[in-house]
Amino acid sequence: MERNGKAWLYLLPALIFLGVFMVYPLVDVFIYSFEEGYNSASGTSFGTGLYNFSYVLHDTYFLQAVKNTFLMVIITVPLSTGLALLISLGLSSIKALKSAFQTIYFLPYVTNTLAVGLVFMILFKKTAYTDGLVNLLIHWFGGKSVDFIDGPYWAKMFVMCFYIIWVVLPFKILLLTSALASVNENYYSAARVDGTSPRRIFFRITLPMISPTVFYLIITGFIGAFKEYSDAVALFGTDLNAAGMNTIVGYVYDMLYGDSGGYPSYAAAAAIILFAIVLTITVINLMVGRKHVTYA
Repeated sequence: MERNGKAWLYLLPALIFLGVFMVYPLVDVFIYSFEEGYNSASGTSFGTGLYNFSYVLHDTYFLQAVKNTFLMVIITVPLSTGLALLISLGLSSIKALKSAFQTIYFLPYVTNTLAVGLVFMILFKKTAYTDGLVNLLIHWFGGKSVDFIDGPYWAKMFVMCFYIIWVVLPFKILLLTSALASVNENYYSAARVDGTSPRRIFFRITLPMISPTVFYLIITGFIGAFKEYSDAVALFGTDLNAAGMNTIVGYVYDMLYGDSGGYPSYAAAAAIILFAIVLTITVINLMVGRKHVTYA
Protein backbone atom coordinates (compact mmCIF):
# COMPACT_ATOMS: atom_id res chain seq x y z
CA MET A 1 0.00 0.00 0.00
CA GLU A 2 2.84 2.35 0.86
CA ARG A 3 4.58 1.56 -2.44
CA ASN A 4 1.38 2.35 -4.35
CA GLY A 5 1.14 5.68 -2.53
CA LYS A 6 4.69 6.59 -3.51
CA ALA A 7 4.08 5.55 -7.10
CA TRP A 8 1.00 7.79 -7.36
CA LEU A 9 2.98 10.62 -5.76
CA TYR A 10 5.69 10.30 -8.40
CA LEU A 11 3.06 10.24 -11.15
CA LEU A 12 1.15 13.21 -9.74
CA PRO A 13 3.08 16.00 -11.60
CA ALA A 14 2.64 14.22 -14.93
CA LEU A 15 -1.05 13.55 -14.22
CA ILE A 16 -1.64 17.21 -13.33
CA PHE A 17 0.16 18.33 -16.48
CA LEU A 18 -1.88 15.95 -18.68
CA GLY A 19 -5.10 16.94 -16.96
CA VAL A 20 -4.55 20.70 -17.33
CA PHE A 21 -3.10 20.77 -20.84
CA MET A 22 -4.79 17.77 -22.51
CA VAL A 23 -7.88 16.45 -20.77
CA TYR A 24 -9.41 19.82 -19.75
CA PRO A 25 -8.97 21.45 -23.21
CA LEU A 26 -10.48 18.39 -24.88
CA VAL A 27 -13.52 18.45 -22.59
CA ASP A 28 -13.82 22.22 -23.07
CA VAL A 29 -13.75 21.90 -26.88
CA PHE A 30 -16.36 19.14 -26.68
CA ILE A 31 -18.66 21.45 -24.69
CA TYR A 32 -18.09 24.39 -27.06
CA SER A 33 -18.98 22.23 -30.04
CA PHE A 34 -22.57 21.88 -28.77
CA GLU A 35 -23.04 25.52 -27.74
CA GLU A 36 -24.85 27.35 -30.53
CA GLY A 37 -23.86 30.96 -31.19
CA TYR A 38 -21.17 30.96 -28.51
CA ASN A 39 -19.61 34.38 -27.88
CA SER A 40 -16.07 34.11 -26.48
CA ALA A 41 -16.14 37.71 -25.20
CA SER A 42 -19.29 37.36 -23.07
CA GLY A 43 -19.11 33.61 -22.59
CA THR A 44 -22.76 33.21 -23.57
CA SER A 45 -24.59 31.13 -26.18
CA PHE A 46 -28.09 30.84 -27.64
CA GLY A 47 -28.51 27.22 -26.61
CA THR A 48 -27.14 23.72 -27.13
CA GLY A 49 -27.59 21.32 -30.00
CA LEU A 50 -26.06 19.86 -33.16
CA TYR A 51 -26.30 22.97 -35.33
CA ASN A 52 -22.53 23.60 -35.25
CA PHE A 53 -21.84 20.13 -36.65
CA SER A 54 -24.55 20.56 -39.27
CA TYR A 55 -23.09 23.91 -40.35
CA VAL A 56 -19.55 22.57 -40.56
CA LEU A 57 -20.53 19.42 -42.47
CA HIS A 58 -22.41 21.55 -45.03
CA ASP A 59 -19.71 24.22 -45.36
CA THR A 60 -18.04 24.00 -48.78
CA TYR A 61 -14.73 25.19 -47.33
CA PHE A 62 -14.76 22.39 -44.76
CA LEU A 63 -15.68 19.76 -47.37
CA GLN A 64 -12.81 20.99 -49.54
CA ALA A 65 -10.49 20.82 -46.55
CA VAL A 66 -11.61 17.24 -45.82
CA LYS A 67 -11.02 16.27 -49.47
CA ASN A 68 -7.54 17.84 -49.45
CA THR A 69 -6.60 16.22 -46.15
CA PHE A 70 -7.73 12.74 -47.16
CA LEU A 71 -5.87 12.99 -50.48
CA MET A 72 -2.71 14.01 -48.64
CA VAL A 73 -3.10 11.11 -46.22
CA ILE A 74 -3.83 8.50 -48.88
CA ILE A 75 -0.93 9.62 -51.10
CA THR A 76 1.82 10.61 -48.67
CA VAL A 77 1.66 7.94 -45.95
CA PRO A 78 2.11 4.84 -48.17
CA LEU A 79 4.58 6.55 -50.52
CA SER A 80 6.76 8.05 -47.79
CA THR A 81 6.86 4.79 -45.82
CA GLY A 82 7.64 2.72 -48.90
CA LEU A 83 10.35 5.11 -50.12
CA ALA A 84 11.87 5.29 -46.64
CA LEU A 85 12.01 1.49 -46.51
CA LEU A 86 13.70 1.25 -49.92
CA ILE A 87 16.26 3.93 -49.05
CA SER A 88 16.92 2.34 -45.65
CA LEU A 89 17.53 -1.03 -47.31
CA GLY A 90 19.98 0.65 -49.67
CA LEU A 91 21.76 2.44 -46.84
CA SER A 92 22.00 -0.79 -44.84
CA SER A 93 23.75 -2.52 -47.73
CA ILE A 94 26.29 0.29 -48.17
CA LYS A 95 29.46 -0.03 -46.15
CA ALA A 96 31.58 2.87 -47.40
CA LEU A 97 30.43 6.37 -46.46
CA LYS A 98 27.33 4.94 -44.77
CA SER A 99 27.35 7.60 -42.03
CA ALA A 100 27.76 10.38 -44.61
CA PHE A 101 24.75 9.17 -46.62
CA GLN A 102 22.65 8.89 -43.45
CA THR A 103 23.53 12.48 -42.55
CA ILE A 104 22.61 13.71 -46.05
CA TYR A 105 19.22 12.00 -45.96
CA PHE A 106 18.52 13.39 -42.48
CA LEU A 107 19.27 17.03 -43.38
CA PRO A 108 15.70 17.94 -44.52
CA TYR A 109 14.38 16.93 -41.09
CA VAL A 110 16.50 19.54 -39.27
CA THR A 111 15.82 22.26 -41.85
CA ASN A 112 13.20 24.88 -41.06
CA THR A 113 9.82 24.07 -42.64
CA LEU A 114 9.31 27.57 -44.03
CA ALA A 115 12.81 27.56 -45.50
CA VAL A 116 12.07 24.29 -47.31
CA GLY A 117 8.76 25.78 -48.48
CA LEU A 118 10.59 28.80 -49.91
CA VAL A 119 12.94 26.51 -51.82
CA PHE A 120 9.97 24.59 -53.22
CA MET A 121 8.34 27.83 -54.31
CA ILE A 122 11.53 28.79 -56.17
CA LEU A 123 11.55 25.38 -57.84
CA PHE A 124 7.88 25.24 -58.82
CA LYS A 125 6.40 28.76 -58.86
CA LYS A 126 5.97 30.64 -62.14
CA THR A 127 6.76 34.36 -62.02
CA ALA A 128 7.04 37.21 -64.52
CA TYR A 129 10.78 36.55 -64.72
CA THR A 130 11.05 32.77 -64.68
CA ASP A 131 8.94 29.63 -64.97
CA GLY A 132 10.91 27.90 -62.23
CA LEU A 133 13.54 25.18 -62.40
CA VAL A 134 11.01 22.33 -62.66
CA ASN A 135 9.30 23.94 -65.66
CA LEU A 136 12.68 24.43 -67.30
CA LEU A 137 13.21 20.68 -67.03
CA ILE A 138 9.71 20.07 -68.43
CA HIS A 139 10.53 22.37 -71.37
CA TRP A 140 13.77 20.50 -71.89
CA PHE A 141 11.82 17.25 -72.35
CA GLY A 142 9.38 18.95 -74.73
CA GLY A 143 6.48 19.50 -72.34
CA LYS A 144 4.39 22.55 -71.52
CA SER A 145 5.02 24.60 -68.41
CA VAL A 146 2.66 24.21 -65.43
CA ASP A 147 2.02 26.69 -62.62
CA PHE A 148 2.36 24.35 -59.66
CA ILE A 149 1.62 27.04 -57.03
CA ASP A 150 -1.20 29.10 -58.55
CA GLY A 151 -2.30 26.75 -61.31
CA PRO A 152 -4.61 23.72 -61.56
CA TYR A 153 -5.67 21.73 -58.52
CA TRP A 154 -3.82 18.56 -59.48
CA ALA A 155 -0.55 20.49 -59.82
CA LYS A 156 -0.91 22.11 -56.40
CA MET A 157 -1.79 18.77 -54.82
CA PHE A 158 1.26 17.21 -56.46
CA VAL A 159 3.57 19.85 -54.99
CA MET A 160 1.88 19.57 -51.60
CA CYS A 161 2.28 15.79 -51.45
CA PHE A 162 5.85 16.00 -52.78
CA TYR A 163 6.67 18.55 -50.09
CA ILE A 164 5.14 16.46 -47.27
CA ILE A 165 6.99 13.33 -48.39
CA TRP A 166 10.24 15.29 -48.57
CA VAL A 167 9.77 16.62 -45.03
CA VAL A 168 8.77 13.35 -43.32
CA LEU A 169 11.11 11.02 -45.22
CA PRO A 170 14.29 11.62 -43.15
CA PHE A 171 12.69 10.70 -39.81
CA LYS A 172 11.27 7.49 -41.28
CA ILE A 173 14.63 6.61 -42.83
CA LEU A 174 16.36 7.11 -39.47
CA LEU A 175 13.97 4.78 -37.62
CA LEU A 176 13.91 2.11 -40.32
CA THR A 177 17.70 2.14 -40.66
CA SER A 178 17.97 1.58 -36.90
CA ALA A 179 15.38 -1.20 -37.08
CA LEU A 180 17.23 -2.95 -39.90
CA ALA A 181 20.49 -2.72 -37.95
CA SER A 182 18.85 -4.48 -34.99
CA VAL A 183 17.88 -7.61 -36.99
CA ASN A 184 19.98 -10.59 -35.90
CA GLU A 185 22.47 -11.48 -38.64
CA ASN A 186 22.18 -15.18 -37.74
CA TYR A 187 18.77 -15.26 -39.42
CA TYR A 188 20.28 -14.03 -42.68
CA SER A 189 23.22 -16.44 -42.44
CA ALA A 190 20.91 -19.40 -41.93
CA ALA A 191 18.71 -18.33 -44.83
CA ARG A 192 21.67 -17.98 -47.20
CA VAL A 193 22.95 -21.42 -46.23
CA ASP A 194 19.54 -22.84 -47.22
CA GLY A 195 19.75 -21.02 -50.56
CA THR A 196 16.84 -18.64 -49.84
CA SER A 197 16.34 -15.92 -52.46
CA PRO A 198 16.79 -12.23 -51.45
CA ARG A 199 13.09 -11.57 -52.13
CA ARG A 200 12.02 -14.38 -49.79
CA ILE A 201 14.53 -13.24 -47.16
CA PHE A 202 12.99 -9.75 -47.22
CA PHE A 203 9.38 -10.90 -46.89
CA ARG A 204 10.02 -13.77 -44.47
CA ILE A 205 12.74 -12.34 -42.24
CA THR A 206 13.41 -8.62 -42.71
CA LEU A 207 9.85 -7.31 -42.97
CA PRO A 208 8.43 -9.34 -40.04
CA MET A 209 11.37 -8.34 -37.82
CA ILE A 210 10.97 -4.61 -38.53
CA SER A 211 7.16 -4.71 -38.69
CA PRO A 212 6.73 -2.97 -35.27
CA THR A 213 8.70 0.02 -36.58
CA VAL A 214 6.82 0.06 -39.89
CA PHE A 215 3.53 -0.16 -37.99
CA TYR A 216 4.56 2.72 -35.73
CA LEU A 217 5.50 4.87 -38.73
CA ILE A 218 2.19 4.15 -40.45
CA ILE A 219 0.13 5.13 -37.39
CA THR A 220 2.12 8.29 -36.67
CA GLY A 221 2.13 9.05 -40.40
CA PHE A 222 -1.67 8.96 -40.54
CA ILE A 223 -1.96 11.16 -37.45
CA GLY A 224 0.63 13.64 -38.73
CA ALA A 225 -0.92 13.84 -42.22
CA PHE A 226 -4.37 14.53 -40.78
CA LYS A 227 -2.86 17.44 -38.82
CA GLU A 228 -1.21 19.06 -41.85
CA TYR A 229 -1.37 22.85 -41.94
CA SER A 230 2.00 24.59 -41.67
CA ASP A 231 3.31 22.85 -44.80
CA ALA A 232 0.36 24.15 -46.83
CA VAL A 233 0.97 27.68 -45.50
CA ALA A 234 4.65 27.44 -46.42
CA LEU A 235 3.71 26.71 -50.03
CA PHE A 236 0.46 28.58 -50.69
CA GLY A 237 0.36 31.36 -48.08
CA THR A 238 -2.14 32.01 -45.33
CA ASP A 239 -5.25 32.29 -47.55
CA LEU A 240 -5.57 28.56 -48.18
CA ASN A 241 -9.29 28.77 -48.99
CA ALA A 242 -8.55 31.03 -51.95
CA ALA A 243 -5.88 28.60 -53.12
CA GLY A 244 -8.26 25.67 -52.64
CA MET A 245 -5.62 23.90 -50.54
CA ASN A 246 -6.92 24.29 -47.00
CA THR A 247 -6.79 21.40 -44.53
CA ILE A 248 -9.02 20.47 -41.60
CA VAL A 249 -6.59 22.01 -39.11
CA GLY A 250 -6.39 25.10 -41.31
CA TYR A 251 -10.18 25.33 -41.32
CA VAL A 252 -10.21 25.20 -37.51
CA TYR A 253 -7.60 27.96 -37.37
CA ASP A 254 -9.54 30.11 -39.84
CA MET A 255 -12.71 29.77 -37.80
CA LEU A 256 -10.83 30.97 -34.74
CA TYR A 257 -8.38 33.58 -36.03
CA GLY A 258 -8.72 33.98 -39.81
CA ASP A 259 -10.57 36.64 -41.80
CA SER A 260 -13.77 34.70 -41.18
CA GLY A 261 -12.73 34.04 -37.57
CA GLY A 262 -14.55 34.58 -34.32
CA TYR A 263 -16.58 31.38 -34.48
CA PRO A 264 -15.19 29.14 -31.72
CA SER A 265 -18.25 26.86 -31.77
CA TYR A 266 -17.72 26.00 -35.44
CA ALA A 267 -14.00 25.57 -34.83
CA ALA A 268 -14.72 23.24 -31.89
CA ALA A 269 -17.15 21.18 -33.97
CA ALA A 270 -14.58 20.82 -36.76
CA ALA A 271 -11.91 19.86 -34.20
CA ILE A 272 -14.16 17.16 -32.73
CA ILE A 273 -14.85 15.78 -36.21
CA LEU A 274 -11.09 15.67 -36.86
CA PHE A 275 -10.55 13.94 -33.50
CA ALA A 276 -13.20 11.34 -34.39
CA ILE A 277 -11.60 10.69 -37.80
CA VAL A 278 -8.09 10.29 -36.37
CA LEU A 279 -9.34 8.09 -33.53
CA THR A 280 -11.24 5.84 -35.95
CA ILE A 281 -8.26 5.47 -38.30
CA THR A 282 -5.94 4.75 -35.36
CA VAL A 283 -8.26 2.07 -33.93
CA ILE A 284 -8.52 0.40 -37.35
CA ASN A 285 -4.73 0.43 -37.67
CA LEU A 286 -4.34 -1.09 -34.22
CA MET A 287 -6.80 -3.86 -35.07
CA VAL A 288 -4.97 -4.62 -38.31
CA GLY A 289 -1.61 -4.41 -36.55
CA ARG A 290 -2.54 -7.16 -34.09
CA LYS A 291 -2.75 -9.64 -36.96
CA HIS A 292 0.20 -8.54 -39.08
CA VAL A 293 2.81 -7.16 -36.67
CA THR A 294 5.42 -9.52 -35.27
CA TYR A 295 6.82 -8.68 -31.83
CA ALA A 296 10.02 -10.47 -30.89
